[in-house]
Amino acid sequence: MEATSDWFPTLRGAIMKPMNQLILVFSMGITAMAQNMSYGAENFYRSNNVTSQPINFPTQYRTTVAGNLFYLKDQNNNTAPAVVIGHPMGAVKEQSANLYATKLAEQGFTTVSIDLPFWGASMGEPRNAVLPDLYAEAFSAAVDYLGIQNITSVDRERIGGLGICGSGGFLISAAKLDPRLKAIATASMYDMGTLARQGLQNSQSVDQLKETIAEAAQQRWAEVDGGETQYTGGTLNHLIVNATPVEREFYEYYRTKRGEFVPVGSTPELTTHPTLSTYTKFVNFYPFSGIDTISPRPMLFIAGDQAHSRYFSQDAYSRAAEPKEFLSVPGAGHVDLYDRTELIPFQRLTEFFQANLA
Repeated sequence: MEATSDWFPTLRGAIMKPMNQLILVFSMGITAMAQNMSYGAENFYRSNNVTSQPINFPTQYRTTVAGNLFYLKDQNNNTAPAVVIGHPMGAVKEQSANLYATKLAEQGFTTVSIDLPFWGASMGEPRNAVLPDLYAEAFSAAVDYLGIQNITSVDRERIGGLGICGSGGFLISAAKLDPRLKAIATASMYDMGTLARQGLQNSQSVDQLKETIAEAAQQRWAEVDGGETQYTGGTLNHLIVNATPVEREFYEYYRTKRGEFVPVGSTPELTTHPTLSTYTKFVNFYPFSGIDTISPRPMLFIAGDQAHSRYFSQDAYSRAAEPKEFLSVPGAGHVDLYDRTELIPFQRLTEFFQANLA
């Protein structure tokens, strides 16, 4: 099983370079930078005031989603509003989603962080497969769960959603078909469909896209013939000399103590890397088409003013109907909003969900 490293910037080069070509790393000075814990980087934050427990629940397609349930220890069976939270694409719930879930639970919300299907502890084979429709279904399945569980009291009419990075698009896709999601927020959103078709900042030509699709189809033949699953994209496993600023940004989070997490059954070499033969499923994913139909349910789009992904949120905001809000976070890059608690606007998120899940 082989993994490659061009995942976030583009689909180009989907047949990956052997990993032994990626072992040239930066100097010790760069390694120290890669563990930057400034601005309150607290991916693994825990709260003494919040109870958390692992949960599992079925989707409409009889698959199983794994998650964590969070609620105030002194909630005393008072009915609370709830928020479903999805992790960045290629990550798992322990990366960013649990942090957001804990912080919102401290404010009185019942929250659920989910592992997208095929990732983390959720069901699905092959591991790390791409299927956007099932990713979106996981959000609706979490709404189902919140409405029937008896661990804590949740008002079925007061459930919202929050999607981080790629989950922002999956949540929007779900919300277009599920009006039970009453308020929608995204942070550092990626539109994985546009990324797959055009590359980051339109860096991929149509001919390059066709080449990638052909490579993925050829890999499908290899797997049908009994060959091993191959993996593409994701975060660099080793920081190479010519790594781009975007690659370094993801490496600093996913490959250091700041945010690294290896789910049971996976390996450090495979985390963040989707399967090559399924990744092109994103080419047919258009989460912002029909986004205006979510109105009059409110939408909040959060992006750093330094984020390379900012244009995805701007695009979604321009297409959405009122009520909507675009919140720009000064000094924040894309990954900063995964875990830097001094930059993430938790107060605004609290106000948004309190007002719209009242």
